[in-house]
Formats: sequence, C-alpha cells, structure tokens
Amino acid sequence: MLFTISWLTTRKLSSDTFFTGDRQSPWFLVAFGMIGASLSGVTFISVPGEVGNTSFYYFQLVLGYTLGYAVIAKVLLPLYYRLNLISIYSYLEERFGFWSYKTGAFFFILSRTLGSSIRVFLVASVLQLILFDQWGIPFWVSVAITVLLIWLYTFRGGIKTVVWTDTLQTFFMLSAVGVSIYLVMAELKIGGIGDLITVVSAHPNSKIFNWDWQQGTNFFKQFFSGAFIVIVMTGLDQDMMQKNLTCRNLKDAQKNMFWFTNILVAVNLIFLVFGVLLYIYAEAKGISIPSKTDELYPLLATNYFSPFAGIVFVLGITAAAYSSADSTLTALTTSFCFDFLEIQKKYAPKKQISVRQGVHFGFCVVMFLVILLIAWINDQSVINAVFTIAAYTYGPLLGLYGFGLFSRRQVKDKWVPVPAILAPCLAFFISQNSETWFWGYSFGFEILILNGLLMFIGLGILSIGPEKN
Repeated sequence: MLFTISWLTTRKLSSDTFFTGDRQSPWFLVAFGMIGASLSGVTFISVPGEVGNTSFYYFQLVLGYTLGYAVIAKVLLPLYYRLNLISIYSYLEERFGFWSYKTGAFFFILSRTLGSSIRVFLVASVLQLILFDQWGIPFWVSVAITVLLIWLYTFRGGIKTVVWTDTLQTFFMLSAVGVSIYLVMAELKIGGIGDLITVVSAHPNSKIFNWDWQQGTNFFKQFFSGAFIVIVMTGLDQDMMQKNLTCRNLKDAQKNMFWFTNILVAVNLIFLVFGVLLYIYAEAKGISIPSKTDELYPLLATNYFSPFAGIVFVLGITAAAYSSADSTLTALTTSFCFDFLEIQKKYAPKKQISVRQGVHFGFCVVMFLVILLIAWINDQSVINAVFTIAAYTYGPLLGLYGFGLFSRRQVKDKWVPVPAILAPCLAFFISQNSETWFWGYSFGFEILILNGLLMFIGLGILSIGPEKN
C-alpha cells in the first residue's frame, strides 16, 4: 500500500518536489498524518507500559503540549511563512549569521538522527522478537531491510509522498490500538465506555497529577516541560515543520495545528487508558510483568491475545516504524542539502536531484548504523530516552530561537558554537548535582528549559549591540 501511494503521488511529477510538495497539501491530511509521526512506536508501545512506572503522570506532559502548540501556531508559523522558508534554520542565518545557522542545523540533525533511530529501534526490536527470530533472520538484516524499504518509497516523492503515507500509517496505528482495547475489554467483560471509565479510574495507576515539587514528575515541571518539548521537537524541528509548510497558506497551517493538538491530546489519553487495561489483564491472568515495561504490550499481544489481535498489533507497530522513519529521512535530507550543501545555490537543477538522492541514501546508512549502536547500549524505557536526548540536544536551538525572537541584539556569530556546546554540558552537570545543591530538587524533562536558558545567557554574553538591519 505504501508503494502504491508513492507511485500515485509521483507519477505526474513535473519538477523535483521532494522538499516542498509544491505547497499544495490539504491541511486536514497533514493534521491527521502528523498524529502518527508524533506518536510513532514510542507511544504505541512505551507509553502503555510506562503506566506501570509513573501512572498517568505522562499526561501532565501532554497537557503542556497545548501551550506549546499555541506558541507554534501564533509565533513560529507566521515567521516561517513570512520568510517563505524551506529549511527553517535559514532564519538563523538571516538573524545572526553563518555560524549560528550551521549550529542550529547541526543540533537538529544530531537530535533527529538519535531520537528517530531510538524510535525505529524500539519497533525493530519488537518485530525481531515476535517474527524475525522465528525465521532465523539476524537483527541487523531486518533493520537493513526496513530502512531500505523506506528509502525506496520516499526517494523520489519526498515530503509529498510522506504526507500521504503518514495518513495511512496513522490510520493503521490508531486502528490497531482501538481494536486491541475492544478485544481486551471483551476478555475482561467490561461492558462499555462507562464501565471502562469506572474500572480505569479505580486502578491505582490512573493517578494523573503529582504535586510534590521535589519529584521529576511534579505537575508544573511536567506541564512546562511538555510545552517546551513541543516547541523544540515540533516548532524548531525541520521534520514536523516541513509538513506544515506544505500547506497552501498560513491560515491552513494554523488550522492544521489546532486540530492536530486536540486529537493528539485525546489519543495520548487513550493510550494511557489502554496501558491500565494491559496491567489489569496481566493481573487477571496471572501474567508476570516484564522487567522492561516496553515489552508488556508486545508480550500480551503475541503470546496471550487471539491470533487476530496479534496480527493487528504487528500491522500497527509496523505502521508506527515507517511513520517515524520516512518523514525523518526526508527532513534530514532537506536540512543537509539546504543548510550545509546549499544545493540550490551551488548545483544545476538536474545535478540537484542526484545530489539529493545521494544524501537521502547516506542518511539511510547513518540511521541503520545508529540503530545497531542503540541496540547494544539501550537500558531504559524508550519514552524516557527520547525525551532525555531532546532535552540536551534541542536546548541550544531553544536558546538560539528565543534570543532571536525576543531580543533585538546581535551576537558575535563565530563564537555561537561555544555556548551551544557548553550549555548542554553545564545543564547535565547541574542535573547530576541538583539534589545536593537545591534541597532535594530532582530535574525531570524540564532540564530542557535550563539548557535553553543557559544558551540564552551565553548569547547574551556574546551580544554586541542592536540587531543589524
């Protein structure tokens, strides 16, 4: 089905629309497809399992998303459309200069490569466990096949193809969890939505709010962390913004963001409810909970649910893998081509296509190698790993854009990489010692805010006067 969509979206191409999709994407299609790209396999597997560790505290983070998406719709999208950007990091060159621009693009490529590789690793490891091990296929071979297939259906159409394939993948992912919830409710003899709400709300792991200010899961820490995570992982992320910038105009892009926000909050709540159901099911059947909670849903779906439920699970998780990786590879290709190779300035139109295709394939190889590296060192819930990486790698981007938007001062551009490197290191050092230094205070994902603030302060130290005209 993905290859059919790829053929349909590229068979009448009259120009290379890999990067922009001709800016003709319907906003509602972008909004629905972004659900799958935002959730990926992390939400599909890791969020339901994480309920056993932190209850519904993750939903506090999700509530913060609403504030973050409002900032994107009202502040960042108007900026990007006004400047008619293809790579959103070219704003930094206009605002500060060459080194600021390259620094922002570098941190995006670093963060997206690591974050998306973790997402694909999660799904690939589950598929390896339930399918490929049975067939005697090594992990590296199954990962190579997965990445190669993604390259094949995106290498020509790029973002134009991804907008449509994301819609299909989102449909399969949400259908899979919906069918799974229905089947588990039937197995537990839960009659309807009212009974489901009663059962879930009575479970000790359905607690949403934590008001203990010392803990990393405190409401205010989670809420504002959620807002800033969304700003950096969507608003300052070429992957997510590239889809928004394919809409016909700013109004459509803002409409897309509004509906996307509401649906995303509801879907995350459904995944958390599903997580409680999985734990209730395991308790009722006397099934031992895996030490890695990411393995709970795959374990139940493939060993205890019906064969039909197992098939639905495999379809859902496969859709999750592809929705995460295809748009990431397109965005990484776009950023590298425009931000480092300056493809439109240095190459003739026909040469641009071959260069872009080479870069696209190169990032497929990079992702493959990073996934194998992650497989050797992974030792925590993937949902935590993704946000931890984001907190440290997106912090410099947050500081750069914050200083650019809310200050009129110029900076010593050639020195910008220095605070960009020092800020995450200093934030990590503070985080490791915070309980000793700050009366038991433990940093959660709000370390991102501290990281961005340190970068902002560093830019302030480097500032030299009013913004140049």
